[in-house]
Amino acid sequence: MEPDHIAALHRTSRIVSSSMTLREMLQELVDLVVEATGCDACLAYLPDPATGDVVLEASQLPHTAEIGALRIKKGEGVTGWVAEHKSAVALGKKAYDDPRFKKFPTLEEDTYEALLSAPLVAGGEVIGVLNVHHKEPHPHTPEEIGLLTFLGEQMGGAIVRSRLAQENVRLQQETEEMKRRLEDRTLVERAKGILQQRYRLSEQDAYLRLRNESRRLRRPMRELAEAVLLAEGLDPESAPEKREE
Repeated sequence: MEPDHIAALHRTSRIVSSSMTLREMLQELVDLVVEATGCDACLAYLPDPATGDVVLEASQLPHTAEIGALRIKKGEGVTGWVAEHKSAVALGKKAYDDPRFKKFPTLEEDTYEALLSAPLVAGGEVIGVLNVHHKEPHPHTPEEIGLLTFLGEQMGGAIVRSRLAQENVRLQQETEEMKRRLEDRTLVERAKGILQQRYRLSEQDAYLRLRNESRRLRRPMRELAEAVLLAEGLDPESAPEKREE
């Protein structure tokens, strides 16, 4: 194995064991592939679990508008074919003439001669696609294909773990947001009850008074509800007392 490839494997191990974010990890992978293969461009795609589309998530050339926005359906183009068939595709010249090829006008890489597209695999499933482009015709050696496939397998597991960690963070944030909304609703309900008793208002009128005052003062309804409770000598943080039947 060539020294550059050995170095690439060591660097992959460091990336896999790091605490990088998913986007940082993908960018490191792209940079690593560029160094290891001497290619002119590299693109990394990940599938969108909601739609199954393959989405561009990192690139060596700047694609600010396309990152996170350029989508390829499974089975569409070479990239979609690789995602669907879980197999690498090596096109040494005139890649754009391949019947599976789909050109995207905003991607300069689609005008290049050679393309090597390899799946990122985890648990036997494709969880991404890595595309390597050369401007001039380039014969892809078995070692080069093997290296890219190996990197894809190594990074595949790390990407899955990173995505799971991100999903856990998202779920925690959603849980906190739901908890906050429930607390807000509880405070408003308690304040409404006080206004109803004090001013003999209907539930709807008490709510409208809180809402209108919130708009007039440009303050959240939660703050006004807390102020109403404090004015009654009640602790907004404590649970409401149960009324005797």
